[in-house]
Amino acid sequence: MRATAIRIFPALAALTVLAGCVSFGKEPPESLLTLTPTAEAPAGSGTTGSQAGALAILVPDAPARLDVVRVPVQVDNANIAYLKDAVWVDKPARLFRGLLAETIRTRSNRVVIDSDDPALTPKTQLRGVLRDFGYDARTSSVVVRFDAIREAEGDAIETRRFESVIPGVAAEAGPVGEALNRAANDVAGQVAEWIG
Repeated sequence: MRATAIRIFPALAALTVLAGCVSFGKEPPESLLTLTPTAEAPAGSGTTGSQAGALAILVPDAPARLDVVRVPVQVDNANIAYLKDAVWVDKPARLFRGLLAETIRTRSNRVVIDSDDPALTPKTQLRGVLRDFGYDARTSSVVVRFDAIREAEGDAIETRRFESVIPGVAAEAGPVGEALNRAANDVAGQVAEWIG
């Protein structure tokens, strides 16, 4: 019994020392930012239609500064930083696609597809580029800017730029996240009206 205890003690001591050296990552943020639609389709609701009348919403392209889970801050014309403690639950382009889909779904009678299933490829597609989705320190504003591209049956293509700016926002994670959610909902509403 004593010999077993003598063998176990060094192993426990080594584990204790090792535990002080091993790190499993940084402290997680207090909270994560997300986008919440102002209106959601109720449970049990649905639409029926043909593939020709359905609308596929694709994940927008985004510049490298937006292709992360941080909130970019435009410090001046040539410098970008990231807002302290502001972390998205997913990349903004993916969150924005979900918001667009839910907004269009609740405001129209069309079948809206926002999955990446290659078997479901309606002829009418909404894609685009999320140009801005962050904070402008020069004006204390949040800016959401989306260049939409609507491809319809045949060769028809239509483009339009949508934008929402909310001024007077404190440079803190909470207020910026809330303002970005409002601005993203505003842009999604504009796009839904354009789609019809």
